[in-house]
Amino acid sequence: MSGLISILLTGLVFVIIYQIAKASEYATILRGEEKINARVNRTMAILLVAFFLLGLYGIWVCHEALIDKMLPVSASEHGVEYDRMFLVTLAVTGIVFLITQTILFWFAYRYQSTEKRTSFFYAHNNKLELVWTTIPAIAMAVLVAIGLRNWMNMTSAAPKEAMVVEVVGKQFNWIVRYPGKDGVMGKRDFRKINDANNVLGLDWNDKDNMDDVVAQNGELHLVVNKPVSILIGSRDVIHDVGLPHFRMKMDAVPGIVTTIWFTPTITTTKMKEITGNKDFVYEISCDQMCGKGHYSMRGTVIVETQAEYDAWMAKQQSYYASNNAAPAAAPAAEGTAPEQKTDSVKAITMK
Repeated sequence: MSGLISILLTGLVFVIIYQIAKASEYATILRGEEKINARVNRTMAILLVAFFLLGLYGIWVCHEALIDKMLPVSASEHGVEYDRMFLVTLAVTGIVFLITQTILFWFAYRYQSTEKRTSFFYAHNNKLELVWTTIPAIAMAVLVAIGLRNWMNMTSAAPKEAMVVEVVGKQFNWIVRYPGKDGVMGKRDFRKINDANNVLGLDWNDKDNMDDVVAQNGELHLVVNKPVSILIGSRDVIHDVGLPHFRMKMDAVPGIVTTIWFTPTITTTKMKEITGNKDFVYEISCDQMCGKGHYSMRGTVIVETQAEYDAWMAKQQSYYASNNAAPAAAPAAEGTAPEQKTDSVKAITMK
């Protein structure tokens, strides 16, 4: 019944619109078509100017309402350059937008069709074509060059003193691996992946893997003012490591290792003071649709001092040790003398 009523109402609306159009047509014939057209043109010109002014006001209102919800200051050296590039791009495009739209709406009002004015057909002008093609092309080339410079800085080789961390995407969480005391990452082999005790497929025949630390809770610890090179990969589908507070992002592609590097400049504790939010955390987001659990794929970044990082790392157990612990010795049978237990162990050893 409700569907039938909706159809009838829709049909009634179309009938009303049709009747209004017919009435307007009859009114035009009675009053004079030229006078009606002139009045309509003037009304449309005024409405266009009003739309333009209201649009500018709306932009300002949105800016004031959302300015406090924007990301805080960049927490990395690279991010400062990206923010500067963003402001330059916004200024250039904003100025061009304001000039062109002002001229567009002013022309619509100033040169509206009237009984005394006829249209003028301006076919072609090579100089104008050259100007409005060359200038935007040069401006875009400059903006692209600035963007490429920042991109090359982010993806270039990291400084030698940079710490190395691996971030691997997995539906739907992040796995973070840190090198142990030797500072070297061990080899991985996807054929050795086992969710029970080897989530990254670490090769236990490689001694460099023996002291590596793996955090499956997506927690990335970084040292303030120390460069960090992040090795990025994926276990299944394409993900994207998004670090919005550091103005960084990079795809995580299965079978390919991508890299970025940056230098964090503000600790988590300091950023809590800057934002006035005691619950503030840096975030690792997945910026690539990766499945039904994409929305929940989130990790955290903790930027701390070197002393705090060293203290945290000292508490961590290597992934090898936590998943390959030696079995405890079986308790001795009652009444067995210590000498007998020792002899039994020696016998097993000799065999």
